[in-house]
Amino acid sequence: MGNRRSFSNFFNIWLLPALFAMLLGLLPCNGQLAAQGKKKPANYPGLPSETPEKFVEATDSFDHVRREVMIPMRDGVRLHTVILVPKGVQNAPILLTRTPYNATALTRHAASAHLGPVLQGYDNATDVIVEGGYIRVVQDVRGKHGSEGDYVMNRPLRGPLNPTPVDHATDTWDTIDWLVKNIPEGNGRVGILGISYDGFLPLMALVDPHPALKAAVPMNPMVDGWIGDDWFHNGAFRQQNLPYIYEQVATRGSDVKWWNSHFDDYDTYLQAVSAGELGRRHGMEQLGFWRRILAHPSYDAFWREQAMDRVLAALPLKVPVMIVHSLWDQEDIYGAPAVYAALEAKDIGNDRVFLVMGPWCHSQMIGDGSSLGALRF
Repeated sequence: MGNRRSFSNFFNIWLLPALFAMLLGLLPCNGQLAAQGKKKPANYPGLPSETPEKFVEATDSFDHVRREVMIPMRDGVRLHTVILVPKGVQNAPILLTRTPYNATALTRHAASAHLGPVLQGYDNATDVIVEGGYIRVVQDVRGKHGSEGDYVMNRPLRGPLNPTPVDHATDTWDTIDWLVKNIPEGNGRVGILGISYDGFLPLMALVDPHPALKAAVPMNPMVDGWIGDDWFHNGAFRQQNLPYIYEQVATRGSDVKWWNSHFDDYDTYLQAVSAGELGRRHGMEQLGFWRRILAHPSYDAFWREQAMDRVLAALPLKVPVMIVHSLWDQEDIYGAPAVYAALEAKDIGNDRVFLVMGPWCHSQMIGDGSSLGALRF
């Protein structure tokens, strides 16, 4: 044992530093190795690349056809759109989702030749979609991922807060108009659905609905960002939204990730003392939406004019709506009941506005709803 310890000490004290020095070129090594190191590499003829400049997938055996198109809007901006058409369908209805969360990624959930697994994860009701023969369409909103244009968080409607000629209402109208004219397998009838931010967008579609829009399903929608959805909860800023704002707004592809200085988020926020200081430490003053958050901490016209329950209350009801609400929604607990209250008064025949509620957390209605935390139903 003593000899082993002595050798170990000798290795650590003398041989290991010498080895490192030799590897770093600080000590001369074997003359033959040194000579080899001075030799110039032979000039071998280059091999042609085995990767084609553009690979074309062979999808003849798939049960669906995938099309990726750039749909032009009225201002010339083109929006990236993925269209999934079940093979053999004719006169099929179209299910549309508009999203800031990457249409390509949301329609490639599995490496499969079958439509169901491809949609699984975002569309958990794939049995209904596939068996119903629906055409599935997912589109990047302007300014995000594959779409052109400028990104504005929850882009307001045209008016005092938006001097441009376009908003999510016009983009949805232009998209639906293109879809019904350019998908020969479609029957001219479109439904729009989505969750959270994607649930806010069907509400925008109701502002000036295209005649082909026959149904809207907003689930856990963002409705009033100050009263009780996402950004503030009755004036209390939700600091946990800082990472979301950072990642969503900093780049088109949402590829800059929020970083933490502590293992526990609580310690990160505690050390910064204020949300403003934590934002400054992350360089968030560069983000337009963050600057607007700081400029409007109270319930002023900026928030009131964007509140979708107030907007829709002032407009006629033209499209049937099914609103889905989670009773334990940690992000958008206010919006769904508020929109239902705004629209139900217009449903004279009691057959166009529906509210579905369940014991779910945010977005859980498309996942496993058999439990909530430790509670198993």
